[in-house]
Amino acid sequence: IIREDIARFRSVLARELTEDPHAMLDRGEVPKLQAWTLFNGTVYRWNRPCYGITKLPDGSRVPHLRIENRVLPSGPTPADEVGNAALFFGLMSRLKREADTIPERLSHDDAKANFMAAARYGLKARFHWLDGESLSAEELMQRLLPLAREGLVEQGVSETDIDHYLGLVDRRVSLGRTGSQWVLDSLAAMGEAGRRDEGFRCVTRAMVERQKEGRPVCEWALAEPDSDGDWRENFRTVSQVMSTELFTVHPEDLVDLAASLMDWEHIRHVPVEADDGSLVGLVSHRALLRMVGRGLKGDAPPVAVREIMKTDPVTIGPEASTLDALRLMRAKRLSCLPVVRGGKLVGLLTEHDYMDVARELLEAQLEER
Repeated sequence: IIREDIARFRSVLARELTEDPHAMLDRGEVPKLQAWTLFNGTVYRWNRPCYGITKLPDGSRVPHLRIENRVLPSGPTPADEVGNAALFFGLMSRLKREADTIPERLSHDDAKANFMAAARYGLKARFHWLDGESLSAEELMQRLLPLAREGLVEQGVSETDIDHYLGLVDRRVSLGRTGSQWVLDSLAAMGEAGRRDEGFRCVTRAMVERQKEGRPVCEWALAEPDSDGDWRENFRTVSQVMSTELFTVHPEDLVDLAASLMDWEHIRHVPVEADDGSLVGLVSHRALLRMVGRGLKGDAPPVAVREIMKTDPVTIGPEASTLDALRLMRAKRLSCLPVVRGGKLVGLLTEHDYMDVARELLEAQLEER
């Protein structure tokens, strides 16, 4: 996870370092890792590693690594998301008075089992609750919603907002329709009407359309399959084929970072962005090999990305035809084609992406026969 963060996110803050972590370790001391903890404080993701130092009663200091877990699920509408937040914060406000007794009334193993059950089964799950009680998700929610209401009232939230947002959660429970359940029900209703990727495309399109209607997810009609079922609709434009999992560097970064990204993420090209997000170059594995081939002495100064990147790379827009992109790559003998919109990098099209498409089509054709 730490490598992923370094690969994906830019350093936006800096400070003067006052420690040498390796020297501190050699002396038997615990380093604070000031640079990384500062960087990590600017990164927010669903699961985030956090380093800290715990001071024990005897005065000794022990380092620890913990994983922060974000608690709010996706909406998938703004109203549904605020409903999730109202439930969580209302419960935290109300149940904090009983927090000290919970470890005695619910084991860690049961709490872990509850987490897994909720992730797997949603509203169909059953939970080990306090004092050995077993409850269904619906039964548990009927107990928790009044407690959340009390907590929000204590914090001065208006009754109108409480009724509206907790009401959305209550209706979701009574109808058995969460965002994830809507997706699963939609795919199940399509049955064998088309290929799996066609079903995902239909669900995504329907989700966008339903969000614009402004109604909560519990009121959404299920997604429906395309009438034509044309598999070619999945691959017509570059945006449908390109990779959006992008790992980039800046011109002033060291080549070592670009090489590490290629090694960590098993990629062969790293786009180079300016501070405003515009594409200014491309580093390929061949450029790195040429640099190594020239030979670098151990005392050679660090090499910046700008010194080996290819400037003004050939690009294409996300709405361009996939066939046009293929012909361009063949004519220019390119193994990688950056995809830009308004000068900003939005994707990357590589030979590997076309291999993925070819694999999907070959499997589909063989299965049909």
